[in-house]
Amino acid sequence: MPQIDGDRLLADLKRLREFGRYETGVHRPTYSEVDVASRHWLADKFAEAALDPVIDGIGNVFGRANNASRRLLVGSHSETQPKGGWLDGALGVVYALELARAFAADPALSGLGIETVAWADEEGHYGNMLGSRSFTGRLDEAEIDACRSRDGVALRDALAQAGFAGRPRVAVEPERYLGYLEAHIEQGDTLDSTGRRIGVVEGIVGIWNWRVVLTGQQNHAGTTQMARRKDAGVAMVRLATQIHDRFAQIAGPRTVWTIGRMLVDPNAPSVVPGRAEMQVQARDIDTAVLARYRDVLVELAAACDRAGPCRCTVEELSQTEPRLMDPAFESAIEAAAEHRVPAGHIRMPSGAGHDAQVISHRLRAGMMFIPSLGGISHHWSEDTKEADIVLGAQVFADAAAAILKAG
Repeated sequence: MPQIDGDRLLADLKRLREFGRYETGVHRPTYSEVDVASRHWLADKFAEAALDPVIDGIGNVFGRANNASRRLLVGSHSETQPKGGWLDGALGVVYALELARAFAADPALSGLGIETVAWADEEGHYGNMLGSRSFTGRLDEAEIDACRSRDGVALRDALAQAGFAGRPRVAVEPERYLGYLEAHIEQGDTLDSTGRRIGVVEGIVGIWNWRVVLTGQQNHAGTTQMARRKDAGVAMVRLATQIHDRFAQIAGPRTVWTIGRMLVDPNAPSVVPGRAEMQVQARDIDTAVLARYRDVLVELAAACDRAGPCRCTVEELSQTEPRLMDPAFESAIEAAAEHRVPAGHIRMPSGAGHDAQVISHRLRAGMMFIPSLGGISHHWSEDTKEADIVLGAQVFADAAAAILKAG
């Protein structure tokens, strides 16, 4: 079986953290100077592992095992959230690098290859999972033309500044791979709170987003009598409470929902708000549950609109469908975990989106989690015990070997 070098693995993770280090985490936005530098560093590391490195026209970094007869594609994303964690994404990329080295060093694994990848912009600085969608043919040139960053920078300009413009975008060759594997920190507290050390991901949730707009009448806060007011802010808060209460009644076992953005206009202390909006999000592994949430949201908004005094509309912003992972890949990860840490694993869904759900449209896909201390992620204090990082890499390598040997 492939043998992980834990010291080498941790050293590479810590070196990657230095590209945009912030406190104990990382600030490495997609296509920023430090992000581009980290991608070239990764390409060099892939070359050192006897892989053929390629950085494509969207910024994906591949390490190709051209001499292998059977291959797994393994990786994750390498950019971070603003002032984010050092392991979110990076862990899966460095795991892929370490797996490639461990496989190459084991004569018993001759002909079985690990191809590595660091996807671009899973975190959505410019768009939704740009790198993996580009690879799977789900990102066209028109969308690239239209994409802007959170700061209004055109994606085309960012690619040119990064030196990636004009390069071909690598497209998936389904016959090249047995499938795709991705490792990640859990980003929640299920593993950490239960003392489990490996999460076998059964599926990745769908995420449905809506915008709810309340339209009233802007007016003077001192002279407008209460009975005459059409206060969009008040209407929004009341509706938000109704949404929360009704959603709780129809939730599945692991459904979560969030009202994460609320705005009032003109947002001034002496003005009755004439307009308000909120964004509502629901996540579940079951499409039928998400459809119930949509129907209830539309029902509540319609009742609000009828009751007045403000108009109320609902707009669907986006939908990602739930994706199940490959059952054979799940079993391989579970068997490897049971061998290395008996009874220390659990099957679970992913409550966050990952590139694996995009790749699963074109390749068999599997995912594995290791614990996040305190369930913290998307913050610079995110962390995981080094022993869990090393154990996870060995379990991941064992599972990859089993999958490749089975063919």
